[in-house]
Amino acid sequence: MQQKTSLYLLTGFLGAGKTTFLTNVLKDLEGEKVGVIMNEFGRVGIDGTIIQKEGMELVEINRGSIFCSCLKISFVQAMVELADKDLKYLFVESSGLADPSNIGEIMNAVRELKGDYYEYMGAICLVDAVHFLEQVSDLETVERQLKHCHLAVISKADLVTEETLSEVMAKIREINSVVQVQIADHGKISYSFLNEDLMQYQWAEAEDTTNSPDNKPKTISLEFEGDVSKEELTRFIDRVSGDTFRIKGFFKLEDGWNQVDVVSKKIDFKPSDSEEKTSQLVFISKIGPAIIKKVFSAWNEVVGQEMKLKN
Repeated sequence: MQQKTSLYLLTGFLGAGKTTFLTNVLKDLEGEKVGVIMNEFGRVGIDGTIIQKEGMELVEINRGSIFCSCLKISFVQAMVELADKDLKYLFVESSGLADPSNIGEIMNAVRELKGDYYEYMGAICLVDAVHFLEQVSDLETVERQLKHCHLAVISKADLVTEETLSEVMAKIREINSVVQVQIADHGKISYSFLNEDLMQYQWAEAEDTTNSPDNKPKTISLEFEGDVSKEELTRFIDRVSGDTFRIKGFFKLEDGWNQVDVVSKKIDFKPSDSEEKTSQLVFISKIGPAIIKKVFSAWNEVVGQEMKLKN
């Protein structure tokens, strides 16, 4: 039988830096046979475009959480199919709204269908130092992600005060007293965890996930063919960002293609080599279907050009 594939789960709320972290890990594993399962809530995957590289096995599972009954079978099937690819590592980047409490159930299902091909090495939870304290007080998902992780990585620590960082550390310890904690430096940490037994930090037993078809947040995507200025797009996003958990995508601006990433009210534009034919933004709503009217009205008031909204 082939050597088992080392399986790592990446969790962390929307915008915490999972994709940046994964991109850096993949660079350090250049030359290794690596697979990635990318899970996003939107209809169209954005992050898969960012991490895709030659020779990497990539599976994208969109429109919900891989731990929810709505996509759980798709997740198991993807792992079963990748088991035949002779991978050394498989990284699963779950959606920021995913509750991984039932990962044990998923692993059992894969073993039943395919055999003992994977060794679960642990869950790595990215913690956004800027927004974590607010998020954890409002969303049970954030607490569940920490409760069931084996390594917590604090991102964006350079953007907060020492006092805030201490509060973040204290809250992490309150939720998970045994987890190993590292502070990332611009998305990078020591990757010695690849040679460590993270499962020694396991303490919470598997439980039913809180993800369900009933509480799945509304997501929509905006598609646009044309150019807008960065100022116009910024004004449009400013009008809708307060009603979203996350906005992200690729957009053609006057200076070329940009990767757009919005967490809370912070907007990041990053030049991109994207060769997309159509500009696209994905919105994960805090206000349910009401986001459709909000986005439509704000776009017409600020930009005023034809675009398409899709569920």
